Amino acid sequence: MDPQTSALLGGGLMGARMRAYDWATTSLGPQEHWPQPLLTLVRVMLNSRQPMFIAWGADRTLVYNDTYAQILGERHPAALGRPFFETWPEVRDAVGALMDRVFAGDPVHMEDLALTLHRNGYPEATHFAFSYTPVPGDDGTIVGLFCACTETTRQVLAERQAASERRRQQALLQQMPGFVAVLRDPSHIFEYVNDAYITVAGRRDYIGRNVREVFPELVGQGFYELLDQVYATGEPFVARSQPIRLVGEDSTRYLDFIYQPIRDQAGAVIGIFAGGYEVSDQIRSQVALAESEGRYRTLFESIDVGFCIIEVTFDAADRAVDYRILEANPAFERQTGADVAGRWVSDFAPDLERHWFDTYGHVALTGEPAHIENKADVFGRWFDVRALRVGDPAARRVAVFFSDISERKRMEEALQVLNATLEQQVHERTAERDQLWRLSEDMLARANYEGMMSAVSPSWTRVLGWSEAELLSRPYGTFMHPDDMGPTLAALAQMGKTTQPTRFENRIATSAGGWKPIEWTVAPEADGANFIAVGRDLTIAKTREAELASAQEALRQAQKMEAVGQLTGGVAHDFNNLLTVIKSSTDLLKRPGLPEERRQRYVGAISDTVARAAKLTGQLLAFARRQALKPEVIDAGRSVTTISDMVGTLSGSRIRIVTAIPDAPCFINADPSQFDTALVNMAVNARDAMDGEGTLTITVNPVSTIPPIRTHPAVSGDFIAVCIEDTGSGIAPEQIEHIFEPFFTTKGVGQGTGLGLSQVFGFAKQSGGEVRVQSTVGQGTTFVLYLPRVEAPGHVPQVEPEPVVDGHGMCVLVVEDNAEVGTFATQTLAELGYVTVWAIDAEAALAELAKDADRFDVVFTDVVMPGMNGIDLAHRIRRDHHDLPVLLASGYSHVLARNGTHGFELLHKPYSVEQLSRLLRKVATWQRRKRIMGEVA
Repeated sequence: MDPQTSALLGGGLMGARMRAYDWATTSLGPQEHWPQPLLTLVRVMLNSRQPMFIAWGADRTLVYNDTYAQILGERHPAALGRPFFETWPEVRDAVGALMDRVFAGDPVHMEDLALTLHRNGYPEATHFAFSYTPVPGDDGTIVGLFCACTETTRQVLAERQAASERRRQQALLQQMPGFVAVLRDPSHIFEYVNDAYITVAGRRDYIGRNVREVFPELVGQGFYELLDQVYATGEPFVARSQPIRLVGEDSTRYLDFIYQPIRDQAGAVIGIFAGGYEVSDQIRSQVALAESEGRYRTLFESIDVGFCIIEVTFDAADRAVDYRILEANPAFERQTGADVAGRWVSDFAPDLERHWFDTYGHVALTGEPAHIENKADVFGRWFDVRALRVGDPAARRVAVFFSDISERKRMEEALQVLNATLEQQVHERTAERDQLWRLSEDMLARANYEGMMSAVSPSWTRVLGWSEAELLSRPYGTFMHPDDMGPTLAALAQMGKTTQPTRFENRIATSAGGWKPIEWTVAPEADGANFIAVGRDLTIAKTREAELASAQEALRQAQKMEAVGQLTGGVAHDFNNLLTVIKSSTDLLKRPGLPEERRQRYVGAISDTVARAAKLTGQLLAFARRQALKPEVIDAGRSVTTISDMVGTLSGSRIRIVTAIPDAPCFINADPSQFDTALVNMAVNARDAMDGEGTLTITVNPVSTIPPIRTHPAVSGDFIAVCIEDTGSGIAPEQIEHIFEPFFTTKGVGQGTGLGLSQVFGFAKQSGGEVRVQSTVGQGTTFVLYLPRVEAPGHVPQVEPEPVVDGHGMCVLVVEDNAEVGTFATQTLAELGYVTVWAIDAEAALAELAKDADRFDVVFTDVVMPGMNGIDLAHRIRRDHHDLPVLLASGYSHVLARNGTHGFELLHKPYSVEQLSRLLRKVATWQRRKRIMGEVA
């Protein structure tokens, strides 16, 4: 079988048609003359289930397979062998240019092409996805086009319908009066929110973000968990009056809402519909109503006015014949002497006067209020009564307010008797007032707002020395101290506006030329033009206040001196203990024939005691924040881990040590030794508080805020918090304010110095941090040490050099004002092979350097000296002699404590020979290396 024949084999109905077709009548010519590329494409096309066609030659003769025949509709089978645009003339404008591009050698692919086809006798809107592939001939020119296509009309129309349905649904949701949101996926991503939702929750970036991203402030409010529950269980959730707090809002809102799961066709949950209403106003109204009802009930039960609601009954002639007490307040019983709630008046007051029934009956029938004063003989009292109809008129109910005015009536009767002697009474009262005006120690006056007084009492003259004529002829502002005039006039003006009495102080001039402090009580008169002023001389009171303040200051100074006495006494006690060990050891060393082993033991005791004394002074300086710290960038977590291991050894097996250290380093800039000492001090206190058994928890965490502590406000920043928590006995509230005081301790004598926590406090303050303590008696105590967090160190610290044993003639300028220390230093250096020159102060040292600075290899100077201190001397040497190294020595310096060492090496007193030799070698080696590098450069 030749290739031409085999190319048309199979291929379904179109294969049969093509085999029977007279191709000689087309531009393709007989099938046996078809080129090989065309045969190959025909074979591929006929055996494919995807719609395909071939447009061949200049007239683009159409060849297609069975599935493409379905696309042709009524134009099949006539389309076979005809030019493409004779079959599809209506698409020439849409695809003609595309085919031209293909025949020019450019393939074309389109995902969606909209075409209007007339394949079934009427226009149809259709959509296609297709690829046009150019087919080259033997000479490389394009002789044909191969198309693989798919009609996507149904999918496009379905998607459009779905989109239209979504738009319709969203339009409906948009018109809903309540808020609506549509969430998808288990992470609850916002797919839609309506305007009402934005009105409630505010403008945010919703679409495409999950609920946790959009509403981070809802952490801990339960909404995330409710959404997860609805998605997981498929059960809807309905909430009523659910409280919610949104970011930036001071008040709580309330919501009624539903979380309804959204399911796919298979019934699986794919999202959540959230809808509801904000009911904050209703909730607040309910609360306000409840409060109002509560206030009403309180008022109802607490007012002295009697109150009741009665129900009146009438006879056939509409004449009131009886009434029942429906409700009454406690004052009703107090004023009537009867507990009558729920009873008819005919039961408890059968002889009640007729006028009461007529009054209440008229109010119940007509609705006209009544106000009467009448006597109820059955109760033996007079009452002032107001009555008004309440509720449905048909109910015939009346609210009655009444007050017992029996006492007033008795007073009116008594007044009638007194009126006969009114003139005598007025005369007596006037005399009493005049006597009060004359004899009162207070300064009384009547004045107007224009600045003049119209009457003054004699006490003005007694207090200030001015005569009545002088006081009334001058504006009262001229008697005031100039600094007090503005506030005084402002207070009077404010009183004139509010018509309320006011009080103030000012200074008033005396006739002798001095000033007296006066306290004024001023009240406006009813006419609005004048006021009454009452002044009290505060001179004696002010003197007593000053004396009291002086006494209080003296008491504070006495308390300070007592505290200083306690401090010095404690230091003396501890140092006497240390000196006892040193003195005993030196006495024993003087004994002849002392064995070497015992001599070494006594020498070691002296050395250990000196170290303990240095530690004690270090703790005192730490408390006072006066020690010269050596801060380094260290990992607080690593230090805590090391100390925890040591504390575990100290605390014993019955105390469980729990640590929580973050994986990331927590760097701080602090003195490592003091930091470790602070941790040990807090841990040892915790151990002692647990009496050998319990749990000690040590955690390290980065924090952004130091909370308010003692009188200090909260501090924001980047800090490391080291927390030490125990399960011990706790600290009593009255002791917790004193625990950081030096020498304060709750332990027995000899069990502690009382300096441990004061060292923690001083170290924290000097390092720019804080320490906080919280304790509950019987449950335990928590100490939190806050220190500033810093970036990771950029270099590795150098290893300290070994101490030298031979100075090799190195020349040292020793600057020390203390003769004993200076002698020791020069002798020690001489024994090590150094050459020394001793200067007793900075001026002498500068004189030696001025003679010949080149002979010295290093300057070893004390910091605290009379005149120029060691820090200033070191700066002077650095300025004038750049290559000459300086080693500082100090036991204490406020300059070092405040500003640090300024880059100079520091040797702490007391120091050992080993420490002195090590640092001398360090500074000399460093300076020599620096000099060599400079020469090389």
